[in-house]
Amino acid sequence: MVYFPIMDTVRALYGRSVATADPPPDDDAIDAGIGALLAGHARTIATAESCTGGLVAARITGVSGSSAYFLGGIVSYSNDAKHRLLGVPDLMLERYGAVSVDVALAMARGVRRKIGTDIGIATTGIAGPTGATPTKPVGLVYIALAADGVERCRRYLWNGDRLSNVTSSAEAALRLVRAYLEELH
Repeated sequence: MVYFPIMDTVRALYGRSVATADPPPDDDAIDAGIGALLAGHARTIATAESCTGGLVAARITGVSGSSAYFLGGIVSYSNDAKHRLLGVPDLMLERYGAVSVDVALAMARGVRRKIGTDIGIATTGIAGPTGATPTKPVGLVYIALAADGVERCRRYLWNGDRLSNVTSSAEAALRLVRAYLEELH
């Protein structure tokens, strides 16, 4: 990854809401940090991934001891898998498409319910270079979190290649989890 010092200045001015293809330098330990927060709050998590293909789960389970808080994940790449494995309604998939706020939230709810965790995190999007439509360009990603009384969904439009879009999406999903856990204090 390429490091641009100007991004430190931009982040200082605008905070963590700045989305870039490369994570800020201090995010190298986000995986372990989320693990510590999950363990500290006695929370469990599961992932429902489409465009990230299991990368979010891999990042979480890359931390020793993650079996205490990570209960499982579902990679639901097809609409049929989203419906059968996560309970996303067919009508929702037909009406809004797999890459939408509604489907991302349904995926997060579905994995949380299916695996029985406190938190569900979901990713759905168009990593590229193919798959774009006139209204949904390559790089469009929705990331959703579902927990007790909390549902959040973020929209991103990455401008990288496939690998960059996938890694940026996984990083953004982890940031969403971290922000939620930090609010529990």
